[in-house]
Amino acid sequence: MPPEEPVTGARASILIERETGQVLYEHNADERLPIASVTKIMTLLITAQEINAGNLTFEETAVCSDYAGSMDGSVIWLEKGEEMSVGDLIKSVVIASANDACVMLAEHIAGSESAFVDMMNLRAQQLEMKDTHFVNCTGLDDDPEAANHLTSAYDIAIMSRELLKNHPDIKKYTTIWMDTVRGGTFGLSNTNKLVRFYPGATGLKTGFTSAAGYCLSASAERDGMELVAVVLGSE
Repeated sequence: MPPEEPVTGARASILIERETGQVLYEHNADERLPIASVTKIMTLLITAQEINAGNLTFEETAVCSDYAGSMDGSVIWLEKGEEMSVGDLIKSVVIASANDACVMLAEHIAGSESAFVDMMNLRAQQLEMKDTHFVNCTGLDDDPEAANHLTSAYDIAIMSRELLKNHPDIKKYTTIWMDTVRGGTFGLSNTNKLVRFYPGATGLKTGFTSAAGYCLSASAERDGMELVAVVLGSE
């Protein structure tokens, strides 16, 4: 008997093997959808590439702009002029899905969020993410332009695989359940509960807005095999 089809309740989903990219299951995997903070996988991928290229270090300090400090949704309450290391900004993005930290990273790397988004879209093209168009680095959809911020479960699997396969150091952050920034004075708790409750979980990123629904790119490794599962538009 063949295995029963999994029931996710999601608008779109996919399961792939990380090493080869083999698709093990898919449902509406090419449908273009909003993805909320799962967007930040590409932000993290660009950041990791800049570090590997020697253009950025975990220890260097970024400064919060007025714009970055104005972000709403999930934030760590960064204020204009506040300084934070790149490492702590990455930690805040991965664990707490902090929009202000995400924009602060983007501005530090590219000079502006819009210039960083150009880098995101270029990388998407290079990875042949054919159903993807980014308009911001956070996945926030509270302005009219964000209606064009779309990708697919399949494309998310592509960028998730790229991040995990070629930048494995990201797992030092994506596997953290709880941590702190600001010298231990500000606590972070991972929005991805699988990190605490699912044996072998290695990440990766959650997302939610009213338009996108609940979204997740989850990764886990057991017995030398790592899988990536993406679900979009869940209730």
